[in-house]
Amino acid sequence: MEEHDSGPDFVEARVHPRGSLENLSQEEIAKLLDSGQRGLYPLFRQCALAVLNSGAETDNAKEIFDRYRDFEVRIKRQPWGIHLEMHHAPGTAFVDGQMIRGIKEHLFAVLRDIVFTSNEVMDAGRFDLTDSGSITNAVFHILRNAQLLEFNTHPNLVVCWGGHSIGNEEYKYSKRVGYELGLRGLDVCTGCGPGAMKGPMKGATIGHAKQRIERGRYIGITEPGIIAAEPPNPIVNHLVIMPDIEKRLEAFARFAHGIVVLPGGAGTLEEILYLLGILLDPANRDQPFPVVLTGPRSSAAYFEQIRHFIRGTLGETAVGHLSIVIDDPAEVGRHMVRGIEAVREFRRQRKDAYNFNWLLSIRPQFQHPFAVTHPSMRALDLGRDQPVHELAANLRRAFSGIVTGNVKEHGIRAIEQHGPYELTGDRGIMQLLDQLLAAFVAQGRMKLPGSTYRPVYRLVA
Repeated sequence: MEEHDSGPDFVEARVHPRGSLENLSQEEIAKLLDSGQRGLYPLFRQCALAVLNSGAETDNAKEIFDRYRDFEVRIKRQPWGIHLEMHHAPGTAFVDGQMIRGIKEHLFAVLRDIVFTSNEVMDAGRFDLTDSGSITNAVFHILRNAQLLEFNTHPNLVVCWGGHSIGNEEYKYSKRVGYELGLRGLDVCTGCGPGAMKGPMKGATIGHAKQRIERGRYIGITEPGIIAAEPPNPIVNHLVIMPDIEKRLEAFARFAHGIVVLPGGAGTLEEILYLLGILLDPANRDQPFPVVLTGPRSSAAYFEQIRHFIRGTLGETAVGHLSIVIDDPAEVGRHMVRGIEAVREFRRQRKDAYNFNWLLSIRPQFQHPFAVTHPSMRALDLGRDQPVHELAANLRRAFSGIVTGNVKEHGIRAIEQHGPYELTGDRGIMQLLDQLLAAFVAQGRMKLPGSTYRPVYRLVA
C-alpha cells in the first residue's frame, strides 16, 4: 500500500516496490542517497522525478526541475525489503491515494538500472568503456538485466523513431502504423516518450488485441539526459535507462529487427544519421536491415527534405538504405515483415542471436559519448574531406548538440549563459543544414506545439 497526503499538485508519499528490486545492500542505499561527486542521488532524483511527471505538457527539463525543486526521495529499509519516501512529488502520479501502477513499475525500473549500471558497468572493472567490444558487451548486459532479451522467439521487434513534437494528423498516422505492425504480430520499441513514440505503441495494442496476443511488448529505451523532456508514456511495459545517448542508440541498433522512422525533428535526424553511419560502414555491407520512413500525405515534403539533405551530405548510397512509404500503413507493415524475414534468415545462416545483433559493426566514433559544450560543437569536422561514415558520425553529434540545447537541462542552462552553439564547416553542407533546420523550425518540429522556439545553434560557413 502507498500512503499519500497532500493537495492535487504536490504529494507526500510512501511507495513499496512491486516485483522489482525489493532488496538493496547497505552500500547500494548509501550510494543512492549520496549527493557527492560519486554518489547517485542527483541522478536517481532526476530520473525518478521525470517518471513521476509523466504526461506533463512541457519538453523543457529545466522547467520541470525548477517547478519541483523541493522534490526529495529517500530509500528506507524494512525487515522485508525497502520502500521509497517522497516529498513534494507530482500529484498526477497518484489516483485516489494510490500511485498509478505503470508509473510505479517505471519508478523501480529506474532504480534497477541506475543501481546495475553503477555497480556492474561503471565501478566493477568488468568493462573497459574505451574499448569498442567492451562497450557493446556493456549494452548487452544492461538489456539482459532489464529482462528484454527474450531468447526463444523469432525476430519480431520494430523500433519506431519519431518526434515528440508532431501534429495531430501525424500522431493519428503513427497509431495506424502501430496498428498494422500489431496485426502482424510485431512488437514495438520506441524512445518511450509522447508523440511519434507513443502513437505506434497505442496502435499496436489494438492490433495485438484483435489477434489475441496477450504478451505484446511495448519497450521504451531512454537515457538520463532526455527522460525529463520525454518521460515514459503510459503504454510502455518494459522500460530501460541506458547510461548515455550513444549506448541508447547502440541498444536500438542491436535490438531492432527493423526500424520505422516517423516525422520528427533534430532528435529523429540524429537517429537517422547514426544508423546510416553504421550501414555505410563497409563491414556492414551484407547486413539486411529494413528501414522505412513513413508519414501521412501531408508529410511527403518533410521526407523529401530529409532525402535531399542526406543525398547532398552522405550521397546516393546512403539514400539507398532508406525506403519511403507515404500514407500507406499497411505497406509499412508488409515491408517490415518481408525485411525481418531476411534478417531472420541472415542470422540463422551465420548462427547469430535473434535477440541481439552481435555481427553489426559499430565503430568507436559512434560509441564514445560526445560531451556537448560550446567548444566541442564548434570543433566538429563538418567538411567533406573524410570518409562518409565519419561525416555521418559528426553530423549526428551536431544534431545531438541541438537536442541538448533544446530540451536537456544542462544544455538549456548553457545556452542561457553563453548563447547559441556554433557549427562550422563546408559551405555546401552548412547550406543544406540551414535549409533543413529552418524547415524544422517553420514546421514547429523543434518544440511542443504552442511553444516559442529560439534557435540554440548558429551556422558559420
